[in-house]
Amino acid sequence: MADTTNTNAAAATTETQTSRRNEKVGLVVSTKMQKTIVVEIEMRKAHPKYKRVMKSNKKFYAHDEQNSARVGDVVRIREARPLSKLKRWSLEEIVRRSSLALADDKKEAAAVEAK
Repeated sequence: MADTTNTNAAAATTETQTSRRNEKVGLVVSTKMQKTIVVEIEMRKAHPKYKRVMKSNKKFYAHDEQNSARVGDVVRIREARPLSKLKRWSLEEIVRRSSLALADDKKEAAAVEAK
């Protein structure tokens, strides 16, 4: 009986450990740097007095080890240790590919086959 409660407690602590870091979903705006992407997040917040929903955008620099993200992709980024002066996030997953990125991949593949 005591063993099962210990394993449940251990599982609960590992779940809190993994979900402790902040995650955001946003749009890739730039991939011009090596292993770095710029992700723009749109935040909506009600005005304190007038209650109108206001949009504000913020850009985050994220680490992309394989250079897999393309401009226009919707990605999930996760908080990480400081990797450079501005980079504090890392690419977690690509939620949705951009149709523009798929067209670029097809053009590159056709150019390689032509050579």
